Amino acid sequence: MALELRHLRSLLAIAEHGSFTRAAEALHLSQPALSQQIGQLERTVGAQLLDRSGRTVRPTDAGAVFLRHARTALTELDAATRAVLDVQDLSHGSLRLAHTPTFGTYLIGPLVQRFRARWPGVTLDVREMTQDAVETQLLADELDLGLAFRGDQLPGITGETLFVERLGIVVGTGHPLAGRTDPVDMRDLRPYELALFTGGFTTRAQIDEHLAGHGIHPPHALETNSLTALIDVVRRTTLVTVLPDRVTREHPELCTVPLAPALPARTAVLLRRAAAYESTAARAFGRLVREHCGAP
Repeated sequence: MALELRHLRSLLAIAEHGSFTRAAEALHLSQPALSQQIGQLERTVGAQLLDRSGRTVRPTDAGAVFLRHARTALTELDAATRAVLDVQDLSHGSLRLAHTPTFGTYLIGPLVQRFRARWPGVTLDVREMTQDAVETQLLADELDLGLAFRGDQLPGITGETLFVERLGIVVGTGHPLAGRTDPVDMRDLRPYELALFTGGFTTRAQIDEHLAGHGIHPPHALETNSLTALIDVVRRTTLVTVLPDRVTREHPELCTVPLAPALPARTAVLLRRAAAYESTAARAFGRLVREHCGAP
């Protein structure tokens, strides 16, 4: 019996859920039908792929090897299917885009507005996540493009330069530092409590590295994974945060305070999976974002 795609997808579902029952529900199959598919698959490959002896169903050693190759095959097949269905005139199509949080304040809205005005038939799937997640999902072919920052990108990820972004100390308009035009010495930040992104965000890592490099460890009163919450808290309290200058320009209730030495600038990039098929929609978005950001 030849391998069938439905058998591979069924095996992946069981490995993901650790249960025939939950996998059957996710696949909208009866449990006997799912068990029959796995039995057929195991007979075809000549090995037991799943250990059913425990409370949780787990891949056997042979199953783990087979799953690794099955995931790769299905990823390539999905890419091939999108390539065949790709419509060159962009009257139809789809684009899966992810971005790190700060871009959601000033960049994603204008880009989506311009993209929709030109190609209203293309469906956009836009997600916000950490940079590590963006790169991981690009490699897994779960995304077409990512907006993030230049750094030590994962192998297989390429970054196209878009623009340089500058970080600054930000406070609410009622803060004692609001309106200050002469730079604040970094040591003078010690009395102030910070509100920052949680660990794992690129912005947070850059802030921690810069402060620690100058021996500054101000107390953290708040950590959040929400940029909206961070902005709202800072404008209502005396907490201090660090944000890109492009973000604060969009929020008149925030004030940027010059810092000495200044926080290092960072380079915004458009991320892709190297050597991957790029759809017409992805190529169109790449041209649009370069045009919008003034990139060459």
